[in-house]
Amino acid sequence: MNNSKKIQGKHVVVTGSGTGIGRETALEFAREGADVVFHYSHSADGAKKAVEEALNLGVRAKAFQADYSKLDDVFNLAKQAIKFHGNIDILVNNAGITFNKPFLKCEPKQFSKIYDVNIRAQFFLTQEIVKNMLDNGGGAICNMTSIHGLSGAPEHAIYAGTKGAIIAYTRALAVELAHKGIRVNALAPGCIPVENYEKVVPDYTREGLDEFVRDKIPLGRAGEPNEMAKLAIMLCSDEAAFIIGQTIVADGGTTALMSLISDFRNESKNRCGLGYV
Repeated sequence: MNNSKKIQGKHVVVTGSGTGIGRETALEFAREGADVVFHYSHSADGAKKAVEEALNLGVRAKAFQADYSKLDDVFNLAKQAIKFHGNIDILVNNAGITFNKPFLKCEPKQFSKIYDVNIRAQFFLTQEIVKNMLDNGGGAICNMTSIHGLSGAPEHAIYAGTKGAIIAYTRALAVELAHKGIRVNALAPGCIPVENYEKVVPDYTREGLDEFVRDKIPLGRAGEPNEMAKLAIMLCSDEAAFIIGQTIVADGGTTALMSLISDFRNESKNRCGLGYV
C-alpha cells in the first residue's frame, strides 16, 4: 500500500524511539512526510541522531526525554509533544522494557517496575494525547505489544502479563473511542533483532540468531524493524480505516505453529485417527 499521501503532513509521536523498532518507525513516518516527536528514556544519542536524519528529510522533528517509571515525566512528555505539534494525529506507543526471571524468584519491585513502564505510563500518556485528539478532530493510535501476550514462554510471566494487558486495553479503548473519530489498534511483533539483543543475549551474533530461527520460525527468518514500521504506518493511515481494536500479529508464523506436531518442514510420520477416509 502507498501510504505517503495519507501520512504526509501528519503530526506523529513515537515513544521509545531512540533505538530498535521505535526508532525505525519514527524515521519511516518522517520518510513518508510526517512531522515526528521522538521520545527516549536513556538512548539520547540514538534519538538525537534519528532527529537529524528526520530533519534532513525536510520534516519537523524533535526528541524529548522521559523516564517512563515516573508519571510526572510522562505528563511532561505529553505537554512537550502537544506544544511542539499543536495537534497530534498519530500516537505510536512503542516504549517498553523486557524482563525474564523464574516465577518463584520474581520480586515486587520488579513487578512494579515493568507494569509502571509498560502499562501505567502508556495508559496515562495516551489519556493526555487522546484529549488533544478529541479537540482536533480525531486520530489514530498503534500500541506495540508482543507475541508474548499471545503465547507462553518460561520465565516471562511479568513481561507477558504487561503485553497481554496491552492487547486487552487496546480492544476496550478502541470501542470506546471509535465513534469519536479515534482508531486504536495494536501490533504484536515476533522475533525482531534490535540493538538490545547484543546487551541481553550472551554471545549474541546476528549469524547465530539467523541459524537458530531458521528451524523455529515457519518463514525461516527473523523479522526486520522496518517491516514493523511499515505495518504501524498502515494501521495509522486511512488505508486501515475499518480496522478497530485489533492486534495484528507479525511473527513469520511463530504463533501459528503448533509446536507439538512434528517438524513443519517435513511430512509428518504420525498417523492420527483410524483411517476414516
